[in-house]
Amino acid sequence: MAEKTVKGPASYFPSIEKKYGRPIAEWQELIRSSPLTKHMELVGWLKSEHGVGHGHANALVAATLAKGE
Repeated sequence: MAEKTVKGPASYFPSIEKKYGRPIAEWQELIRSSPLTKHMELVGWLKSEHGVGHGHANALVAATLAKGE
């Protein structure tokens, strides 16, 4: 049985958890609890307030918003 390759924003999750020391669920909860709603506003907020790199912030926001969370 072949392993399923993770694609899209979720492919960044292992490196996000390793680099920033927080589980993805915690990042998604932060995003959901933010008063901001637009993708790029949330990306900018993660970058400025939490020191997350652009690609990682973009992946977190995209995955969270795609789930309708």
